[in-house]
Amino acid sequence: MADITQAQPKIRGHQRTPSGSRDFKEATKRDALDRLVSEMERLLGPLPETKRAALENDFRGFRKLFSRFLAEEGPSVQWDKIQKLPEGAVIDYSTLETPTTDRVHQFLDKLVVVKLNGGLGTSMGCKGPKSVIQVRNDLTFLDLTVQQIEHLNKTYKCSVPLVLMNSFNTDEDTQKVIRKYKGLELQIHTFNQSTHPRLNRESLLPVARTPDVQADIEAWYPPGHGDFYEAFHNSGLLQRFLAEGRTHCFISNIDNLGATVDLNILNHLLTTAAAPEFVMEVTDKTRADVKGGTLIQYEDKLRLLEIAQVPADHVDDFKSVSQFKFFNTNNLWASLGAIRRVVEQGSLNMEIIVNNKSLADGVNVIQLETAVGAAMKCFEHGIGVNVPRSRFLPVKKTSDLLLVMSNLYSLAHGSLVMSPQRMFPSTPLVKLGDNHFAKVKEFLKRFATIPDLIELDHLTVSGDVTFGRGVSLKGTVIIIANHGDRIDIPSGACLENKIVSGNLRILDH
Repeated sequence: MADITQAQPKIRGHQRTPSGSRDFKEATKRDALDRLVSEMERLLGPLPETKRAALENDFRGFRKLFSRFLAEEGPSVQWDKIQKLPEGAVIDYSTLETPTTDRVHQFLDKLVVVKLNGGLGTSMGCKGPKSVIQVRNDLTFLDLTVQQIEHLNKTYKCSVPLVLMNSFNTDEDTQKVIRKYKGLELQIHTFNQSTHPRLNRESLLPVARTPDVQADIEAWYPPGHGDFYEAFHNSGLLQRFLAEGRTHCFISNIDNLGATVDLNILNHLLTTAAAPEFVMEVTDKTRADVKGGTLIQYEDKLRLLEIAQVPADHVDDFKSVSQFKFFNTNNLWASLGAIRRVVEQGSLNMEIIVNNKSLADGVNVIQLETAVGAAMKCFEHGIGVNVPRSRFLPVKKTSDLLLVMSNLYSLAHGSLVMSPQRMFPSTPLVKLGDNHFAKVKEFLKRFATIPDLIELDHLTVSGDVTFGRGVSLKGTVIIIANHGDRIDIPSGACLENKIVSGNLRILDH
């Protein structure tokens, strides 16, 4: 494990400190890194050579991440250094040209579709990968993705491959599921993102007792989707696709049902004279999106700004819809050649997200993570494309699931299409109470059928509430069952601009 014991990195300082204090800080940082390296060597010790190589590679990446974590002092962004977005930094989707049919085949054969598939469905009460949750017509996120790409390949007689970035949490189950797609016109490739050790918050040492991840699974974590670039490179798939003549990849979250291959963006990437190496799809920010990451110009580079990087006294500025008009959808397009360059040059320098967790035994730990969009500043000629809201349709909670299961959408070749009966392109704002609706199984029990939402603007439901068949919800509807009460909305009910209170009275809103 020679790479782990390299010379210590130069520590970057942001403020002057007395030389004695600075020397003390440098010494404690060196000591923390030395102790971490020693502990990782101990974990690797009992492994046979065949299993050692993969974990050794992951540890090498973790050592770099930990070194940067120790080196960083102060905020990663100084608010007064944020520059106004230059003209052309974000282009409007409506200005993009649609490629002619005869060129689409040629363009698609340059493309690789990557889905980030490392997450579990635990937050929605489901076991296994989130991608196998059923979201529409008994079809899962993965089913819909496969349908979309197979339809592309059949329609344009091309061979766009699907690549799934799994984690140690999702890989085994995903491998079982994808066997059912073998007869389709689609190549599916998988690779795993890294496995990193959780650190005790006080000692900054790994809490793992064994290198067997499955035997001590709480002690390990997948380090966020910013790990994509190095893990993709290390898998060998990047080099394989480049050798095949492929030039670009489209990256998105598996749970964003709006993240389909867009031919206009692909056309822009492949025909523009000064082609951007990195494209981030952004969309107009609403009050529901004020915490979403946004694009800024900083030190003459376009980059992603996340709320975690914002100084406390500027959080309200960050949330301002007028000051920061866009937010990141996490639909990204990148040059494969540029990914190879930044990985091999070691020039990836994404902001570190420190995620605090508590284990079942009460031990407080930290996870060091990075975000895939934060790599934007490491590429040349990055731009944003302001896309329609329809390209951002994530399912994070059962409130999102209610929308995608409803008559707001129809299904066409794996893609959700907004109903033409909907007067506004925006989706309703839905808030379902966590106590009774957070888990998918419980959520489904509360709806005999999914209500008609075509004319709904806002829905809030709290408490023990159930819905009969054929319920219609319009305008603003608020249904609140107080503790100990239960509200059953009868079949065929039409609630339009109504408040339904705990004593079952229906009032005009």
